[in-house]
Amino acid sequence: MRARHRAAGAGTAIVAVLVLGTASGSWADDAATPSATAATPSATGSVVVEPAPADDLAAAAARRVEAMSTREQAASVVMGHIPTTDPGALKAYMQTTGIGGFILMGANVPGDEATLRAVTAALTTDAAFPPVLAIDQEGGDVSRLPWDDFRSSVDLKNEAPAAAEIAFAGRAALVGRAGIGVNFGIVADETDDPSSFIFRRALGTTPAASADRVAAAVRGESSAALSTLKHFPGHGAAPGDSHRGIPSTDMSKDQWLSGPAQPFRSGIDAGAPLLMFGHLAYTAVDARPATLSAEWHRIAREELGFDGVAVTDDLGMLEASGIPSYSDPVANAVAALAAGNDLLLSVMFTSADSAPRIVDGIVAAVDAGTLPPERLREAATRVAQLRLQLAADGRGLLPCGDCRPVG
Repeated sequence: MRARHRAAGAGTAIVAVLVLGTASGSWADDAATPSATAATPSATGSVVVEPAPADDLAAAAARRVEAMSTREQAASVVMGHIPTTDPGALKAYMQTTGIGGFILMGANVPGDEATLRAVTAALTTDAAFPPVLAIDQEGGDVSRLPWDDFRSSVDLKNEAPAAAEIAFAGRAALVGRAGIGVNFGIVADETDDPSSFIFRRALGTTPAASADRVAAAVRGESSAALSTLKHFPGHGAAPGDSHRGIPSTDMSKDQWLSGPAQPFRSGIDAGAPLLMFGHLAYTAVDARPATLSAEWHRIAREELGFDGVAVTDDLGMLEASGIPSYSDPVANAVAALAAGNDLLLSVMFTSADSAPRIVDGIVAAVDAGTLPPERLREAATRVAQLRLQLAADGRGLLPCGDCRPVG
């Protein structure tokens, strides 16, 4: 078993731990330093601490993507979904599509944690380059894991930030124990309007209060799951539900920077590696929804300093808006990729052949010259780096659910 240990605040692998011994060996999670060469053997085996590979993850990702065909690159930026818990069907889906990610919804979550680990094991066809497995585990109103009893935003918004850090540390542990590497769980939207659909899911009722709790939630999750901030640039200022339309606001950019931007900036500064773009429009910045806006992607990266993976909210929601120009799911996916998203998520209105059709559309757009090949390579490289990070973390391996701590 290999597990990656990380010093506080570090973003890359420091050491790898190789546990040798009996089949019922214990889970070792002792602190280690880059200079360590060995640890005291435990009662169930020996623990050898090796320096992490010298290769930088970004360089390794670039090399891997360079060796991919255009079709392989296109597949790698698609996050798909099929509604089943059948391990055989899930494994076949990942093998035949070659896609880079999968989102687990309620239909993928069986009644207990052990069975869920069989689901995620089936989805992980290569532990050395695992797919990005993600789940919406906010807690409270949006909770895919029924055994998550940790506190949610419903009452965390009224507590000190430390409470959010504790709750999300526990929540991330549940996500990690299930074999899932990424949690789409930190709502950085803020509003003080109880009638807003996002109110119960938001971690604060003011920008400053939300910013403190969002940063705390990212810190809490960092040891066990990769955090995602959603829904950029923020639902609170744009009335309406993006599951049924495109919420919009005429708020100026300066007003946004001094208000709704704060929780996102705070979460980015705390190290959140993923940022989910919402289907909402700040018309003073761009009439298009942020998901399809190159300007909002520029703002996130150049002005807020985000350097991780940009992921779309469910692209099916654009179709659900009823706006004719968003009726083609493949065109939506290509437009989202061109705008600056790295990972294309689709759930609503999808079937087993939806991801392959999106892949075909991306390849066709590159061949036609309407999607720059360098934009596809950039997205594929960011996703590849995330997958290599998951592998370095040991998150491509089936976790030991009943292991005892090393005593």
